[in-house]
Amino acid sequence: MSDCITVLTTTDSAEKAQDLAATAVGAKVAACAQIDGPITSVYRWEGAVQTDQEWRVLYKTTAGRFAALEAQIRGVHDYDTPEIIATPITDGGDDYLSWIRDETAE
Repeated sequence: MSDCITVLTTTDSAEKAQDLAATAVGAKVAACAQIDGPITSVYRWEGAVQTDQEWRVLYKTTAGRFAALEAQIRGVHDYDTPEIIATPITDGGDDYLSWIRDETAE
């Protein structure tokens, strides 16, 4: 099993997604971040079903850098409860996983 993970968040504009991605990569808490969208999110918030357009940011980092990435996302994000979900990368190309480790090394 790899020590690398992907981390997902969403936001309500392409500009905010770009800012979230760029600041994380700039801070070396993520090796890269991919933005896709708009997507349609349907969710329950404050007792009502909401439907909104969002942009998804998918980061690549290591498990050891998760806390720093989470703190960075929370510091930039303007949602009260931002989605921050980590998923393990169980396997991958050795060269790519090594690149993630190198780019996020402290």
